[in-house]
Formats: sequence, structure tokens, C-alpha cells
Amino acid sequence: MVEFLTLDDVDVKDKTVILRVDVNVPYDEKTGKICDSDRLKEHANTIKELSKKKAKLVILSHQGRKEDPDFISLEQHAKLLKKHVGKGVGFVDDVIEGMAKKRIKSLKPGGILLLDNVRFLEDETIEKSPEEHKKSSIVKNLAPLADIFVNDAFSAAHRAHASVVGFTAVLPSYAGRVMAEEVEKLDSILVTMKISKHDTFVIGGAKPKEPLDVVSHMLEKGTLEKVLVGGIVGQLFLIAKGHDLGTSEDYLQKRKYMDYLPQAKELLEKYEKKIEMPVDVAIDLNEIRSEIPVERLPTNHAILDIGSETIKKYRKIIRDSVTIGFKGPLGKYEEQGFDIGTMETLEAISNSKAISLVGGGHTLEALGRFKINRGKYTHISLGGGALIKFLSGKPMPAIEALKTAAKK
Repeated sequence: MVEFLTLDDVDVKDKTVILRVDVNVPYDEKTGKICDSDRLKEHANTIKELSKKKAKLVILSHQGRKEDPDFISLEQHAKLLKKHVGKGVGFVDDVIEGMAKKRIKSLKPGGILLLDNVRFLEDETIEKSPEEHKKSSIVKNLAPLADIFVNDAFSAAHRAHASVVGFTAVLPSYAGRVMAEEVEKLDSILVTMKISKHDTFVIGGAKPKEPLDVVSHMLEKGTLEKVLVGGIVGQLFLIAKGHDLGTSEDYLQKRKYMDYLPQAKELLEKYEKKIEMPVDVAIDLNEIRSEIPVERLPTNHAILDIGSETIKKYRKIIRDSVTIGFKGPLGKYEEQGFDIGTMETLEAISNSKAISLVGGGHTLEALGRFKINRGKYTHISLGGGALIKFLSGKPMPAIEALKTAAKK
């Protein structure tokens, strides 16, 4: 049962509404352009609803992390939002200073204004409680200008950041449509997973920490029959099994992913029969895909995908599953030739009779690239790390903050 308030519980007409969304999308370093995303499209529906109801709408969001290439202004995002919303979306390259405040005060009912990247603020990403974040710069400066706070950013709900939880301590607070729908659907899928004995989770991507945490939690709870691994997570499990990967291990060391090797080893010791690893891999042989069985490792070439025998094995397990989760590509899906593992696995899930859940920013982009019929999945989550944390059963700071605000 949902324990927070939603947009059905509030009249926003003529009210200044601070709306937190998550338009953090894939970024092309070569062109300096952001990629369109389901996140933008889905949040646009919440924005359209609030604008139509004559709210004065102030949108907050972020892009990237400090020192990463995609840590950029949100000016491009405003243009894409305008396309999806179907009306003007104002933008100001400011968050809390004079120009931002001036533009907020001048908003008319139905008007929309996107402020710049909230992570430009030094105190935005400090993990604190809502009460502690009352003193954060964004809350102190913007809350006095607003009547209502709406959090639609499920994909940032696992962060106790200032713009995510701070406003709930000082303003009437509600869940947006994306947030409410994600929680409702994921709760329903979790109930099914607790009942079923044939649940499978496909874990890939390039960020091993949270996927390993959710695998650990779900295996301990006994809700998973099989875990299929690929991407960086798959490489860690291969090393844990005793394989020397060769050149790819240098990359794992450089990115400090080897720090998670002890956790992978522990999981393998406890649940080896449930963790399915690649039996072959695809390597970059002078920019051409070449496959080798894991017994032939190490290799001096980068491992960029799972191999065809692994794909065949994973497809069979997916076919026999009752529920299936997928988070994170199984290879370098952006490059033709190394997108096969991710594409064929996602297609297998879409063609299965299982209750299916797929999520994560790069997974969403992959679905767009492969033009797979999205209607064949039970639920496509906008969350990446948030999805993982929700499934791990750990408290979500943003959701807990909305529940506390509802009690007030």
C-alpha cells in the first residue's frame, strides 16, 4: 500500500511547484550532445499535467557527477523537454542566485522553468536527513518562493541529496506520476517474486557495487533461482572463479572495480549453482568481434561482450523463468558487433511469457537502439541504482521522506 501523497491529493492551481525530476541521460563525449531518453519522455507527462492544471512550475534536476565528462549544464535538456512537453520550457543557467529567483517570481500559471544542474551546488550531493538538508543552500533559497514540492525522480530516490529530500522537511510534499507508478508496479512484481520459484535476474553494466548488493540480498532471501551475469559484473565473477582475463583486468584495476572482487568470491562460494557465468566471451580483435571460450583466457584483447554459447545458455534459462529482471547491458552495446549479447538477451525476455522488469539508463538507451517492442515487457523502470536498491529491500531516502511528509 502506498503511504505517501500523490498529485491526486493536491490542487496546484496558481501554486508555485518545485518539481524534482531526473533527466540524467547518456552523453556522447565525441559530439558533446545528450541522448534522448525515456526519462525525458515520462517526466514530460508529469510536467504537462502540472502545467495544464495551471501550476507555476520550477523544475530541478542533475546531469552527471563532478569531474565526469557528462557533468554539464541542462540547457540541452530544456530543448528536449520542450519537444516532449509540447510547449515552451524556460531555462536559466543558475540555480539559487538572483536570476533564478527573478525568473521564478515572474512565472505565470502554466509556465515552466528549468533551473541549471543542481549538482553545481557544493552541498547538493552531501548525504543528509531531510531535517539536516533544511539548511542546504538550495532549500534555504528556493523553498520560500514555493508552495509545494513534488518528487517525480524515482531514479534518484536512493540518494539523500538536498534537492531530493530537503524540501520535504519544509513544504507540503507529493509524489509525481513517475514516482508513484514505479513504486506501485515494483511492489507488485516483488510480491510475485516472493511466491514464484523460477525467478531470474540478468545483471550487467559497468557499475558493480549496487548490482552485487541486490544479488546478495535476493539470493539470501531465496527469491532468485538464477542470476545471469555479464558486463563488468560478469568479468568479476569470472576472475572469482579463477580465470585470468588478461588485458581486461588492467581496466578493472584502473577503475577500482577489483575492490568488489571479494564480494563476488563470497557470493560464488555460497551460491555457485545459482550464478550463471559466461562460457565464452567476445573480444575486440582489431575492431572485429571474435569469440573465444573462457578456457582460452587470458587474452591481450579487450573483452567487450558475452559470446554466442553464453547467449544460447541464457536464452534457455529465460524461457523457463516465471519472472525476469534485467539491469545493465551485457557488453559494449554502443558498438556494432558488441551489442549482440545485450540485444539478444533483451529480445529473449520480450518474447518470453514471464513477468518481466527491465531498467537502468543505459538499458533504456539500448532498447531504443535495438527498436524492441517495449509493450512486451511487464514494466520498464526508469531507475538504475534506485531500481537495484528498491529490489534489495533497503530504505529509499526519497520515498521515506515522502512518507514522513504525508504523516505531517
